[in-house]
Amino acid sequence: MANLGLDPDFVRRLAQLSLVSRRILSGRMRGERRSKKRGISIEFADYRDYAPGDDLRFLDWNIYGRLDRLFLKLFLEEEDLFLYLLIDKSLSMAYGNPRKIDAAARAAAALGYIALCDLDRVSVSAFSGGEEVSLRPQRGRAATWRLFDFLENVEPEGETDTHAAARRFLLRNKRRGIVVYLSDLLDPAGYEEALKAIAASGMDLYVIHMLAEEEVDPDLAGDYKLVDVETAEPVEVTASAPMRRSYRRVLEGFCATAKAFCARRAVGYTFTTTAVPFDELVLRYLRSAGLVR
Repeated sequence: MANLGLDPDFVRRLAQLSLVSRRILSGRMRGERRSKKRGISIEFADYRDYAPGDDLRFLDWNIYGRLDRLFLKLFLEEEDLFLYLLIDKSLSMAYGNPRKIDAAARAAAALGYIALCDLDRVSVSAFSGGEEVSLRPQRGRAATWRLFDFLENVEPEGETDTHAAARRFLLRNKRRGIVVYLSDLLDPAGYEEALKAIAASGMDLYVIHMLAEEEVDPDLAGDYKLVDVETAEPVEVTASAPMRRSYRRVLEGFCATAKAFCARRAVGYTFTTTAVPFDELVLRYLRSAGLVR
């Protein structure tokens, strides 16, 4: 069971934050976000020329009296912001102390709580291979307990299949919104096609790339037989100083490639480890990434 460990004082600070979308989102439900879509609301936006068939209630008769021309008043439409939380729950996310899955669940809980306090709609999908568990869209602060209960019960299992998870997600969710993908990106088949598909769908995509501190700076020396937790394939290694330096170069290259890949596709990217304090991740890292304010 994932341990959220959310401090009440920190939760109160989260309620003062808001999510930031870099794109104008469209939708059918009234909500708390302004869009450039024109509709009926209380806030005036602009005028346009009257066209036959327009609603006569929105004609500006004062302008007609002055200019003898018909103009229609336009108003800002208020729309819901959807937050989709996608969590990699493959077995590789069980690694570390604390586990990567626990850190991912805490980050998802914080972001979800921020959205619920703003009356945004929040849904969660946790996936691995062909397995997936989901929380249907929630709205309002009263739904916090359902969000937290769901996240506390997310457990790692199975292999990673990012592409299949993205395909299922896009088939099921047509409303554009913010997608936050929390993962170690350790997919043997690659994460690139999945992220390209989500970004191309018009979603506002952010990646939180999360590794265990033990993966970033392994404290190993001597001979080891390492076993892949997802495939059970073994490999024998000698943890010498040159091997550790080579490992760090490969890891740095892997992270740099992921960051560059996201930058080319206007995808938000934040790298973190389980050693980063939770409040620092949310209040500093994700603020600097432009996801919260």
